[in-house]
Amino acid sequence: MTHRAVITGASRGLGRALARALATTGWELVVDARGEHELHVAAAELGQTTAVHAVTGDVADDAHRLDLAAAVDALGGDLDLLVHNASRLGPSPQPSVAEYPLAELERVYAANVFGPLRLTQLLLPCMSPGACIISITSDAAVEPYEGWGGYGSSKAALEQWTRVLAAERPDIRVYVVDPGDMRTQMHQDAFPGEDISDRPPPETSVPGLLTVIEGDLPSGRYEARTLVPVGVGAAT
Repeated sequence: MTHRAVITGASRGLGRALARALATTGWELVVDARGEHELHVAAAELGQTTAVHAVTGDVADDAHRLDLAAAVDALGGDLDLLVHNASRLGPSPQPSVAEYPLAELERVYAANVFGPLRLTQLLLPCMSPGACIISITSDAAVEPYEGWGGYGSSKAALEQWTRVLAAERPDIRVYVVDPGDMRTQMHQDAFPGEDISDRPPPETSVPGLLTVIEGDLPSGRYEARTLVPVGVGAAT
């Protein structure tokens, strides 16, 4: 039986590393990214191992979300896994809350909160009992780091609606997963000019994600590198 996944933000970083790992075990993939060239390169690599359907666009755009739903429908309409990995950092360097441009904050929330929520609404009818939804989060969602008011608060909102969904849909496995610090372009953008070579590559977080995807852990919040649950039960 072929398993099918939608992974947003799959052209680089954690999304690409996870897509690569799933491809090696035969998962059929629907992937997206904002950058057409990067997505094309990633899809070409993944396509050497499994069937890949690449859809260029921004998850904040409703037309793009409908295109992703149409891609799943064209494959038969069954979906086993939805990973909300795409996100928008916002201005770099990160501004203080007092100086945060509201127009930019709206763009961050559109990509990090409303886009994933609407995509979930569109794809839930394709997901049978036991299917899995993962929202990739950050410790900035729970820790008040200076300068992270925009991105961090958007991830906090992502976490909350995801946890509520878990409580409302016990038939689906719903997770919030913090992958930890990673050596990615987004992390570099968050710290312009700094050396982030000491951060681990995103591949180090993939085994924890695979444990969540392939296992039977209760819905909740997990740290990918330790798989230590935070709180108890579906509403954690």
